[in-house]
Amino acid sequence: MRGEYAHVIDDKGRLFIPSKFRTELGCSFVLTKGLGKCLAAYPLSEWALFEEKIKSLPTRKSRELQLFFVAPSQDMELDGQGRILVPAKLRAYAGLDKNLVIVGMIDHLEIWSEEEWNAQNLTSDYIMDVMDEAGI
Repeated sequence: MRGEYAHVIDDKGRLFIPSKFRTELGCSFVLTKGLGKCLAAYPLSEWALFEEKIKSLPTRKSRELQLFFVAPSQDMELDGQGRILVPAKLRAYAGLDKNLVIVGMIDHLEIWSEEEWNAQNLTSDYIMDVMDEAGI
């Protein structure tokens, strides 16, 4: 999954998922907290792999990741118009109120408030350092 799309969430917490992402996510997927102040949406197959990785960790690390990612996760189903109802607790966690940015992150989506997305401070120098460290 890749791409960046600006969207809005309505007063009832309904969010339209772009058609490109609907195809990749499927009709059912998992929504949970993301890293940073965002939400993450995983296709069921990717979520299953993620859970297996978490379960394989030592007990303390596994439990901590389960508390952060698994406990707040919600099974989502698209309605007939390609929308989901984002639970209030997850909306509050990510500060989602109106204008959003939905971004593809290879194996999942991230849903950011426009304000938080624009506040990301990924400078060219920082990205070059990360690429050098990763050997890219």
